[in-house]
Amino acid sequence: MLEPVQRIPRYEMLLKDYLRKLPSDSPDWNDAKKSLEIISTAASHSNSAIRKMENLKKLLEIYEMLGEEEDIVNPSNELIKEGQILKLAARNTSAQERYLFLFNNMLLYCVPRFSLVGSKFTVRTRVGIDGMKIVETHNEEYPHTFQVSGKERTLELQASSEQDKEEWIKALQETIDAFHQRHETFRNAIAKDNDLHSEVSTAELGKRAPRWIRDNEVTMCMKCKESFNALTRRRHHCRACGHVVCWKCSDYKAQLEYDGGKLSKVCKDCYQIISGFTDSEEKKRKGILEIESAEVSGNSVVCSFLQYMEKSKPWQKAWCVIPKQDPLVLYMYGAPQDVRAQATIPLLGYVVDDMPRSADLPHSFKLTQSKSVHSFAADSEELKQKWLKIIFLAVTGETPDGLSEHPATLDDHPEPKRKSEC
Repeated sequence: MLEPVQRIPRYEMLLKDYLRKLPSDSPDWNDAKKSLEIISTAASHSNSAIRKMENLKKLLEIYEMLGEEEDIVNPSNELIKEGQILKLAARNTSAQERYLFLFNNMLLYCVPRFSLVGSKFTVRTRVGIDGMKIVETHNEEYPHTFQVSGKERTLELQASSEQDKEEWIKALQETIDAFHQRHETFRNAIAKDNDLHSEVSTAELGKRAPRWIRDNEVTMCMKCKESFNALTRRRHHCRACGHVVCWKCSDYKAQLEYDGGKLSKVCKDCYQIISGFTDSEEKKRKGILEIESAEVSGNSVVCSFLQYMEKSKPWQKAWCVIPKQDPLVLYMYGAPQDVRAQATIPLLGYVVDDMPRSADLPHSFKLTQSKSVHSFAADSEELKQKWLKIIFLAVTGETPDGLSEHPATLDDHPEPKRKSEC
């Protein structure tokens, strides 16, 4: 069966040998040269067809290994390289066994499946060659590492040896260069990121998957510089820039193009760049509970700790604030530095009862409206009177303009009834 295929290269070899021995002034020279050109073209087509058949056969084998789920059997797809590799985890220092299939237009990042029958691999991520960058990294604990950064995901990989690493880097880079040559985008093909971490540029935020900074590489939030701890300030990753930040600095969500437009956790800086909102615009978008305690406490009519009870629930300590910019609303926080209020009470229309609830709480007072009952207790009578002076104004819709910063007493205000209702 191979005879017809092998005959064409033999004709090419015979004609080349014939032309070498044929005198240049021979009448057969031009015909022999033209025949060689024709047979060389035929041989080239024949070799190309053989390579395509072999490639298609290999694609079918890979298609079966992937459980016949990935649509890779296409004449335009060409397998460049495949092999085992280790993937370094972002959250810890463990190395996980993975398998790569490199094609001329994509990289399949697969997880081995330990099954006697059926598929051998599960595709975890398909990374397109378009926009891919390769960076050689240096890790003292894990040698032979390099980084593959694509729009869909960034992977830090470890080869089995230095030679294996160089072969992968060479194959990946040559594939990237060939891809961009076909698509005439040389301006992106030659660019290499000299930065070890290959940080995503501002223009690419949300469009390219970042490299995650490992948890053990930082001890404090990369935004607010607060130290991490296992209980109250744990580590989180910004899905846009890959930085390790605390919960406070990652309390934002933005649509990321590389992740299919899904809402993902990002840091404040990336949120403002991706969404286009400034600090002032962001404050307007915040819900009423999302105003920081320190923000309102520093510009408040009155603020202090009070004991608080709602209906028949147990008493609890709360940091209570009535801000100057919103003097008809009482904000309650768990602590003075909390970034989010636990609850708010719009005071307008409430009934104030300043009679103590019991002998155990001599400085207590109560706010009621319909079925809502809120009880408060101050540490002293002076503090109680200061709060009552502001609340008596708020329940009637008045603002405390021109109030002194000194503790207020009921003598400064017209004597109210024991129960005030509007």
